[in-house]
Amino acid sequence: MTLLRPNRRDILKISAAAPALGFAAPALANIGGPAGEQPGHFRFTLGEARLTVVSDGYFTAPISTIGINAPPEAVAAYMKAHFVEGDSVLNHTNHIIIELGEAKVLVDVGSGKRIYEATSGRLLENFEAAGFAQEDITHVVLTHAHPDHVWGTRDDFDDIVFPDAEYIIGAFEHDWWMKPGLVDEVDAGFQQLVVGAVNALGPIQPQLTMASGSHEVAPGITMIDTPGHTLGHMSLHIESAGEQMLVLGDTLRRSFLNFEHPEWVGSVDMDPEATVATRLRLLDMAATDGMAVLGYHFPFPGVGNVMREDNAYRFIPALWRWE
Repeated sequence: MTLLRPNRRDILKISAAAPALGFAAPALANIGGPAGEQPGHFRFTLGEARLTVVSDGYFTAPISTIGINAPPEAVAAYMKAHFVEGDSVLNHTNHIIIELGEAKVLVDVGSGKRIYEATSGRLLENFEAAGFAQEDITHVVLTHAHPDHVWGTRDDFDDIVFPDAEYIIGAFEHDWWMKPGLVDEVDAGFQQLVVGAVNALGPIQPQLTMASGSHEVAPGITMIDTPGHTLGHMSLHIESAGEQMLVLGDTLRRSFLNFEHPEWVGSVDMDPEATVATRLRLLDMAATDGMAVLGYHFPFPGVGNVMREDNAYRFIPALWRWE
């Protein structure tokens, strides 16, 4: 059989004739989610550590809250170039369970069923589907006291989740939110966040440890100061068998924009100058030392690496692996 091997000129002729042949004109692909059950956890290793990302679901946020210190037309053009349409963006919520030595550390507890949309508040069901029981967790690290990170300290019956665990939060972060009378000092739109933080942190006081500086949660797992998004925000550094990872919390919220434009801040970043300084420090650390990173609001599972590109950075997602 004779094989037809079109040359480059033949291919160009075929392409030019495409409209006459009924080929569709190029258009933006509107990609929806798959039907049925969605993956709720992602498991991988780092040295001798066994890591599991567990989803609390997702919620949406207005695009108007992004890049508030940049020209609106520049933000709009950037979003269009990155195939983001409409007036909102998705925030995934990626929690990590770190199993290293005797420790089983969960980072943040999600929103519970108290806020946002019906698509959030799924941590406990995905946690159990991943094969964990609440009594397994030895430590719960709270990166900061925003609703989607701490309002899930209690379940639907107001019982404390992970009742046997030691809860850990930055001392400055705790004291700022729990300051007597704070609710009367903040803007009306912020008052609900303050009341919610008090309601979430108050019941766990007997289990709560205050962290500052570099706080060792367990061997190989250290909390580090990363202020900006909130005034006392803390992230985690994991090291095992020479491999390292940064659990970013909300220091970087967008897996493309915050890497390519780390100088653009959001309306929820409490200290813009510190936010940018913290981002640049963490991005430099990750790119220089080849650290893996986990972004809480990155597209699930939110794990990858950081690459320098020109005067900015790029997030390189980890490839999905089936168990």
